[in-house]
Parts: sequence; structure tokens; C-alpha cells
Amino acid sequence: KCQKFKTQHTWERCGLAQALLERGCPRSAIEDPRGSSVFLRDRPVTSHVREPKQRSHQITQLQPQQVLLHLRPGEPQNFEVKFKRVEDYPIDLYYLMDLSFSMEDDLVNVKKLGIDLMDEMRNITEDFRIGFGAFVDKTNPCKRKEPCAKAFGFHHVLGLTRNGSLFEELVGGQRISGNMDLPEGGLDALMQATVCEEQIGWRNVTRLLVFSTDGGFHFAGDGKLGGIVLPNDGKCHLENNVYTMSERQDYPSLAHMAEKLKEKNIQTIFAVTEDVVHLYEGLKEIFPKTAVGTLSSDSHNILQLIVDAYNALTSEVIMDHSELLQGYQVEYNTSCKGHVVQTGEEGRRCSNISIGDEVTFQVSVTAPPCGIAPEPSRLLIRPQGFGEEVEVQLRPLCQCRCQEHRVEDSPQCSGGRGALECGACRCKEGWVGASCECDAGVSAGEGAVALCRRDNSSEVCSGRGDCVCGECVCHRPRRNPEHTYYGKFCQCDNFHCDQYQGRLCGGRGRCDCGVCQCSLGFGGSACECPLSTATCLAPDGLLCSGRGHCVCGACVCVDARFQGPVCEVCLSCPDVCTLHRECVLCGASARDRVEERCRGECGPLNVTLVSEPGRLPQEQRELGSRRCRERDARGCWVHFSHQAERGNISGEETHPGRDASPSQGTPSGTRTPDPPESRTVVQPQFKYIRVIKNLITGESQCLFNVLHESQRLWKSGKAINIFIYQSVGVSQQHSEHSHTLEKLSKSVKIH
Repeated sequence: KCQKFKTQHTWERCGLAQALLERGCPRSAIEDPRGSSVFLRDRPVTSHVREPKQRSHQITQLQPQQVLLHLRPGEPQNFEVKFKRVEDYPIDLYYLMDLSFSMEDDLVNVKKLGIDLMDEMRNITEDFRIGFGAFVDKTNPCKRKEPCAKAFGFHHVLGLTRNGSLFEELVGGQRISGNMDLPEGGLDALMQATVCEEQIGWRNVTRLLVFSTDGGFHFAGDGKLGGIVLPNDGKCHLENNVYTMSERQDYPSLAHMAEKLKEKNIQTIFAVTEDVVHLYEGLKEIFPKTAVGTLSSDSHNILQLIVDAYNALTSEVIMDHSELLQGYQVEYNTSCKGHVVQTGEEGRRCSNISIGDEVTFQVSVTAPPCGIAPEPSRLLIRPQGFGEEVEVQLRPLCQCRCQEHRVEDSPQCSGGRGALECGACRCKEGWVGASCECDAGVSAGEGAVALCRRDNSSEVCSGRGDCVCGECVCHRPRRNPEHTYYGKFCQCDNFHCDQYQGRLCGGRGRCDCGVCQCSLGFGGSACECPLSTATCLAPDGLLCSGRGHCVCGACVCVDARFQGPVCEVCLSCPDVCTLHRECVLCGASARDRVEERCRGECGPLNVTLVSEPGRLPQEQRELGSRRCRERDARGCWVHFSHQAERGNISGEETHPGRDASPSQGTPSGTRTPDPPESRTVVQPQFKYIRVIKNLITGESQCLFNVLHESQRLWKSGKAINIFIYQSVGVSQQHSEHSHTLEKLSKSVKIH
């Protein structure tokens, strides 16, 4: 916020620091509060085995315990949370058992569980307590000949205690009951054992609830079969340790049950028989921190099952938090055992944590805009299944500190017509203006309003502002804080300009009153055109291969036959081999051709016969070099190579008898070259065509043609350099020409 702008509109003085500087606010007058984090309670995690008399609240597994965050909207604020699995941490375990008839033989083994479990858990902690509860189902008659107890929804038998003998005694007094259908009312009992914290005796330590059954479970909606339509309210309804709403409220839903388990921080161990394991495995996807173990037919393995499940549950740490207010965001990153870094959803958890291991979570909290959630609030972060938590106090920064120094009836506001706040006047009712100098009634008059119109037919301040004291005070668009209206009549804005690729001014300029002001190096109505020609350069360095113009960073080919990014492709042009075939053959063996015709059509074409194909240059099409193979009228194969002049490719070589245009794209400051010629001169400073005669036995006429043409050229006074490649040696039939070769050798170099 800028404290030097005198205006009635707060938004004009608020914005990004750079935007305020551009509006003329001095840097010293900009108030730019930043977020911060303060640890209010930061007791270190326990690093040693606790003493026998040390109480549970003196053991610390989570650090810090209380944090204060000052949050600037949209700006993440980070802090670190440490968790250490401490040895000898207290445990409360409540055993919830199905007492339907099918569990009769299991009850015998469960009776002995108390003392045995006490002995086993002493290897883990000295502070262990155990409790017991039972369930069957909503009231149904018992259909057994032997005496049995009346069916019940939930009976709390024993609160959490360190007395294993009392557990054995009270469990031994339980009687088996029965019901009409196979699924049991276990969710009713689970809900009551979870929410009745006082009756059960839950402490704020590790809470385990063992659920033992050989059957499935009823859930929300099943109560209608018995005429029960009232939804489960998730509250405690125990009187004399008996659930009193069994016949009045429906079973809880799975989602409701999961919510309560999470709220009360209870870890569930389902000890179930093999035939229903699949049902309870599905609950692991819904309930927090849940383990499922296979119970033997008579529950003789229940002790080992509980110990294994406890070790599995406590070896994994999953961070969770309370419900957030609208707009807030919380993210986790973690450094797990072995320095394994996890982010996203996996950043909330670490596995294979042993006693004594310490893991670190990076927590990031982001506040929404001030208009959504401006009030202070609280966030609770805790590891699932553990009793400790981090309290995070959230304080959004939605006010500047200068508002604390408001001056009522300030002399700077036209002698006390308003309060001075953050350098601006807040006018009293009836006064308007930057300094409260205008009477509101006069300001709204026709004369003052007329000054805020461009013409008689336009809206006041273009419909984008208020007329105050005959001047327009422009509104601020609500959708984007970076958008603004400005101008004498608020006629301009910075967001109605041409777009390119979905971005205003192509992301390469700024919008100024409907016109893009492009950054250096770009042009066009939407700054879509790079001014550089680098994207139009062909591999040979010519602009658009000399056949077009560079427009907006792309080649526009002059000749419609050519296409491609740099006008390098001509699909309809003759192949270079076909294009030069006649001239090559004409120069190589002109015996049956009229000399004037060859000269007229092909110009000064010098032919050099080389000794072997390897003397020809390798083909490099990207550089304009081609190798060709053509057959003449007498069946002789003629091999030749073609090298295009700079700026030409196959199909655009110029030669006598054909129309050709000068090479396009000549660099500025140089002369456009004359139409290039195909040459056979071997000197490296010239482009050339080489020809090879592939002579084979029986094709003596080919040799005769060469010798005849050489003799003709020799007589005309032309210098000749002839290279003859012969694949199988000269036949005796050629001896008649030896005298010709002897004469030629005086002025013609023959190989």
C-alpha cells in the first residue's frame, strides 16, 4: 500500500510494489508486509528412554507444539515438523468382540488374553492398558435351545485398566447370544467405543481398537428392515454401560464411522476369520490407520495377530490435519528414513519407521484472498494414530500497519472533514474528494458531472468510474488485481488488446489503451512477429534460400513452385539429373549432334572424363551436391556429379536455351550475381560437372566417340584434359586408334 496517494479509493493505493512505483509512489512510502512463522511452543522430541516414573505427557514425539503464522494472501508460509518414534510410549487397547453364537469357541481363548497380552506388551511399553466391550446386533430373539443372553447392540464391559486379572474375570462372565441374520451390528458398537471417550477411559496416547468377529456388518440403511429410519447421530448413548439407541437409530455409514475414527485418533485392528477378510480389507481404503488380520477358527492366534498389527501400524507415520476454512491450502513434503524425499500426496507419509527414528515434514500453508477468509483461525496437524498434535494459529495479513495510526478530524482533510489513514483522507458523510474538499451534493450536480463525459452521448467516466468534484475516479476491475482502468474519462484499460497464442500481446509486450506496446525485437498488432530474420535463414546462409521474403519470422516464397520453412523444396521441378542429361551427353559425345546446337543449348560446357567413380564428389543434397547416372543413345552409362551455385538447388541451374532468374536473397550491400553456369573446370574456385565414361568390352564405339571428339577439339585449338575410366582393359580392336592417341598426346593430356 502507498501512503502518499490521496484518493478515496483504497485500490488505487494498493497493488504490487512494482505497479505502485510505476504510478509514482515513492519507494519509502510503500508498506509491503511479509508473512512470517513464530514457534510459540517448541519442546524438543524425547531423545532417551523415559524413566519409570515419567508420565506420558512428559514424552514428546512431535515438535513444535504450537506455531503462529502470519500469512500474506497467496504467499506460502513454510515451517518444519519433526516426528520421532519414542521407546516406551503409552498404549490404550480396547477389545471389541462379537458375542454371537458362532463366536462361542473364541470366547474361551479371549478370556486368557488379558494377562498374556499384558506380558507381551511389556516388551513394547511399560504403560499399557486394556479394556473390553461386546456386541451382537439390534434386538432379535435368540433361537437356541440352550440358555443364551438377549441380543444387544453394544455392552461396555471393562474400562481401560492395567489389571489383566480383572480383564480375565469379567470376560469370563460373558454369555453368548444370537440373532436372526448373518451380518452383525458391529458398526453400532464401534461408533460407541469411539465417541464415548470418558466411559471407555481413552487417554491422549496411542489408541488401538481391536474388532473381533467372524461375520460381516450392517451399515446405514439396513435399519429400515426393522422399521428404524432415524439416522445415527455419532454421539455417545451409554446408560449403565449399555447402548440405549440400538432400536431407535440406524447403523452409521462407513464415511461417518471413518470421520469419527479420524477425529478421535483411533487405530483399528480387524481380527476376522478368513471367509470375511475381503470385506474388512475394503475398509482399509476408507478408515484411517487400519490393519486387518486373519483370525483362526477359535481365536488362538489373537495375541500374535494384535502384536503384528500394532508393529505394522506404528511403523508408518501419516500426517493429517483438521478441516480447513475455505480457500486455505496445506501441502506436505517429507524427508523419510534414508533421506528419501516425497512430495504431493505421498509427502504426508513415511514407512518402515523403527523406534528411535526421526523424520521431518515440511509443511506449507497458503491463505486465500482477504475477501474470502479474513478472520484468524486455527489448524491442527497430527500424525494419525498418535496422541500429539501441532496447533497452528493462522493470522491473515489483510491490513497495513499504518491503519493503526489513523488520525481523526485531520487538518489535512480540509480542516477536519475526514480522518487521515495511511496518507489518505477518509471523508465524513457529505464530503468527497482527495482532501474532502467537495460538497457531495454539489459534486453530484449536472455541471460537475458534465466534466466527466467525453461528449453528450457518452456515459459518465465511460461507465468505469465515479465523478468526484468534476474528475473521474476510475474503478478497479474485480476479476484480476493487475487490470486497471485509466485516462481522463476512464476510457483506457490495460487488458483489451489483441492476443496471440492465447496471451495478451503474445506475452511480448504490454497493453496500453487498446494498443500493444511490444518489447524490443517484436512487432505486430499482438507482438506476434519477431523482427529477427534468423528463422528464415537457409543452411547456406541465404534468406529463404534466395527465393522469398521473410515476413513475421516466416518465409513467403516468391515462386509458387517452392515451399518449406525456407523455400527449399520444389516438388514439381525437374530432377537435376534429368535437367542436365542432354547437355552432359552433348558435351561427352557430340559425334551425332550438330556442334552449333550443342553450343547454343548448353554453352561453354567443358567435359572432363575421370579415371574412376571414386574421383566424383560424394553426394550432399543439403549443400546442393548430387550424383547422377544416365544412359546415352548407344547404351553407354554416363556418371556425373552436379554442384549447385550458391543460392540454387536442383531445378534452378541456368544454362543456355532455358529461362532462369537471378538468384534471390542476395545479402544487402552485395551485387546480385549473374545467372550461374554449370562448369566442368576442375579448379577449386569454380563449380563444376565431372563426367565418367564407363567403358566395357564390346563398347568400342564409346571410346571412338571420345577420341573423335578430342581430335575435333584439338584441331579447333582448345585445350583438353581427358580422363578415361575403363573397367576391363582396352581391346585389340582399339589399336587402330593408337596413331590418333599418339598425335593427341602432344597437346592433350590423356590417362
